[in-house]
Amino acid sequence: MDPNKVHIEASWKEVLADSIASENFDKIVHFLKSEKSAGKIIYPPGPLLFNAFNSTPFPKLKVVIIGQDPYHNPNEAMGLCFSVPREIRVPPSLKNIYKELAQDVHFDIPSHGDLSSWAEQGVFLLNAMLTVEHKKPASHRKIGWQAFTDAVIKTISDKKENVVFLLWGNFAKSKRGLIDTEKHLVLESAHPSPLAGGAFFNNNHFSNTNRFLKERGLEQINWNSL
Repeated sequence: MDPNKVHIEASWKEVLADSIASENFDKIVHFLKSEKSAGKIIYPPGPLLFNAFNSTPFPKLKVVIIGQDPYHNPNEAMGLCFSVPREIRVPPSLKNIYKELAQDVHFDIPSHGDLSSWAEQGVFLLNAMLTVEHKKPASHRKIGWQAFTDAVIKTISDKKENVVFLLWGNFAKSKRGLIDTEKHLVLESAHPSPLAGGAFFNNNHFSNTNRFLKERGLEQINWNSL
C-alpha cells in the first residue's frame, strides 16, 4: 500500500514506510475492507484505528504498554490499549491498573477510563492486534497485525534509546525478544486482569518507570493527569 494513503502521523509514517508498503499490510487492508463490505462490525472505528500512533508521535515516545487486542463491545475501543472513552464504564483490568497506581505513586483514581493524556505525554498504548470484530475477542489475531506491530516494537527498540517497555501478562512478555535490553528498560508482571488473582499488584512499574526516566534526564510521566 502507498504509505501516503494511510492516515497515520508523519513521524510514524516515515519510520514504518517499509511495513506500510508491504504485502502483509495490503492483505490486512483487503481483509478489513471485505469484512466491512460483508456487513461485519469492526472496532475501533476507522478514524481511531491508528490513534496510538497519532496520539504519541515517534520522537515523543518514552514508554510502551502492550495490550492484546481492542475491546469488542460497542463504543469501547478507541485505539489505545486498556483505554475507553470517558462515558464508558471503566473495565476491570483498568480498575486494577488504577489500584496499582494508587499504591505505587500519588494517584487519585478517576471516574473514567480515558488514558489519552498519558498518550500525549509519550506513553505509547499499543495493541498487538489493531482491530477486532464485534463481540469476537481475538478474532483478528491471524490477519497480519502481529507482523506489523512486531515490526513497530522492533523499530522502537532499534531507532530509540532509554524507552521503558511495560509487559503485562504472558502475551506481552512474548514480545521481549524484539527489544534490545541493553538500550531499554523492560519491566514484566502478571496481567492486570482480575483473572490473574491479584498477581499484578505491587509491581511498582509506574514509580520505576519515572525513576528510570529521571535518571536519564527525561521528563517523567504525570500518571495523575487523567
